[in-house]
Amino acid sequence: MPGISIALGYTICALIALALGAAVSFPLGINYRKKVAEAELGSAEEEAKRILSDAIKNAESKKKEALVEAKDEIYKSRQDMEKEIKSRRTEVQRLERRVQQKEESIDRKLDNLEKKEAAYQKKLEEAEETLKEAETIKKRQFDMLEKISGYTIEQAKEYLLNNLDDELVHEKALKINQFEQRYKDEAEVKAQNIIAQAVQRCAADYVAEITVSVVPLPNDEMKGRIIGREGRNIRTLETLTGVDLIIDDTPEAITLSCHDSVKREIARVALERLIQDGRIHPARIEETVEKARREIEQKIKQDGERAVLDSGVHGLHPEIVKLLGRMRYRSSFGQNVLQHSIEVAQLAGIMAAEVGVDVNQARRAGLIHDIGKALTHEIEGSHVQIGVDIAKKYKENPAIIHAIEAHHGDVEPQTVVACLVQAADAISAARPGARREHLENYIKRLEKLEEIANSFEGVEKCFAIQAGREIRVLVSPDKISDDGMVIVARDIAKKIEAELDYPGQIKVNVVRENRAIDYAK
Repeated sequence: MPGISIALGYTICALIALALGAAVSFPLGINYRKKVAEAELGSAEEEAKRILSDAIKNAESKKKEALVEAKDEIYKSRQDMEKEIKSRRTEVQRLERRVQQKEESIDRKLDNLEKKEAAYQKKLEEAEETLKEAETIKKRQFDMLEKISGYTIEQAKEYLLNNLDDELVHEKALKINQFEQRYKDEAEVKAQNIIAQAVQRCAADYVAEITVSVVPLPNDEMKGRIIGREGRNIRTLETLTGVDLIIDDTPEAITLSCHDSVKREIARVALERLIQDGRIHPARIEETVEKARREIEQKIKQDGERAVLDSGVHGLHPEIVKLLGRMRYRSSFGQNVLQHSIEVAQLAGIMAAEVGVDVNQARRAGLIHDIGKALTHEIEGSHVQIGVDIAKKYKENPAIIHAIEAHHGDVEPQTVVACLVQAADAISAARPGARREHLENYIKRLEKLEEIANSFEGVEKCFAIQAGREIRVLVSPDKISDDGMVIVARDIAKKIEAELDYPGQIKVNVVRENRAIDYAK
């Protein structure tokens, strides 16, 4: 126990000594660190001062270098500017010298003009004096002539005009003959070549059409089935199609009659299908007619597209293409209108290529020149006006619209294309076999032709010959001279053009001691 107490006492003594040592050494450590920190702070301040001094020296050095470079650049710029100013000053001096020279030249020209004006004025005054002298001399001469002849000025003028009247008629007739002969010789050969080539290259193989269709029957018993009980089948068919069915004594055939070829074609197709099917009653008739109508509408569109393709025309409005297809079922004087339009387009295109105008425009105008005929059953008015309205509605070229309007002479043709379409239309319509004319209209046209010729003074007799293509006029020799005969032929031709509708052209043949011939075109 005493040993443990002694050891504990030593330990306590050691701890106390250690605590006293720490208390004594703490202030001494603080003072030491403070001195070290102050020493380091002093050396840092010296280093900062040194760095700042070096930076100031470097900045001064760079500032001096920049000033030197700036002075050099300013010096160079000043030299360049002085050179530029010197060059511009030289150019300005040169321009000033040119302006001065031009001003001197203008001054000289003005002086010359003033001198010339003075000379002209002097000559004008001299001319006026000479004119006054001439008027005085002329008056004296007229006075002398009046005394010698015993006529006044007005009487002398009337006398001279009366004497010159016959000579002027003679001269006019001679000039007309000369110019007409020369231009006819030149134009006729060229026109014949162009038209002959066009006709040869555009061969037509169709003939006149009629307004009735004949549907063959397998036997006569089928007529009764088509008529139906109390006529209900035939009434239904006629009501749905708008076509008259003519059932007469013709064996194994029924005739369909209608001026609207589209309706007639629908009725023909429907009737043929009904005959082939054998089931003929009102419900079946209605179904078959509707199917036939849709089929014909599709065929109309295809016919229009085929016509556009055959004619080489592009870019037509789809509605115009449909109207072209409808013309497949229209005829004019027995001539199919769509085939006629295709032929006119081809003829106009060929002639346009020969004379050097727009071929595409000529074909386009030729193809749609009769487009109004597709709607003449539905819209009142002439096919020309209807066609013009259609073309305007679908934004056709004004030149195309004018060609449509002028192709029957409703307005005067103003373009070469309009003239070509008019000529192609006449060629297609007037060729042999293209059209047929009713006897009554034919006789009326011949009578009107002779009536026009007989309306002129001095005409003794006239005869319409060559199926109305020529009018032969016999004139009185004591009323119409040889020279006046040319004037009569022209006047008759002009009146025929104005008052008569006719295909092709009419030759006016005036006969006296000799003959004068003209053509109404």
